[in-house]
Amino acid sequence: MIKFISGMVLCLVVTAVAAFAMEKVEPPASCQVCGMNRGDFARGRVLITYADGTVVGTCSLHCAAIAMDERSGKKIASIRVADFQSGKLIDAQRAVWVIGSKMKGPMAGVVQLAFAGNQEARAFVKKNGGVVATFEQALKLAGMESTLDDH
Repeated sequence: MIKFISGMVLCLVVTAVAAFAMEKVEPPASCQVCGMNRGDFARGRVLITYADGTVVGTCSLHCAAIAMDERSGKKIASIRVADFQSGKLIDAQRAVWVIGSKMKGPMAGVVQLAFAGNQEARAFVKKNGGVVATFEQALKLAGMESTLDDH
């Protein structure tokens, strides 16, 4: 009986991890910069909407910085990013960002994560390290890393 219960618990844990790793996200399914599956990195994804209605979806702020650089002449209508805790899209400029932590993220040497609120971000930092930052600071770091990728 104990082996059965242990097996069931292990099965539930594996299922929960798989569900977290492959969330259903809005189109596009793949990052339009690097090609990674955005569902695999749903808690770090970014959705950029331009004034002309064009939408670019990326797996990370790192890839979003590359996408914005490639389209530097286009006017941006909105930048939405996933709240790390809920996975829901929130306004990137209103988000509270955490730069660096023991968490790993796609494409970035130093991960940048967004949170819907200051309290959530500070609790995350206390547990996982990193520093609280603004969107501009997080984007600047992502842009610097993307520039280094080119060299």
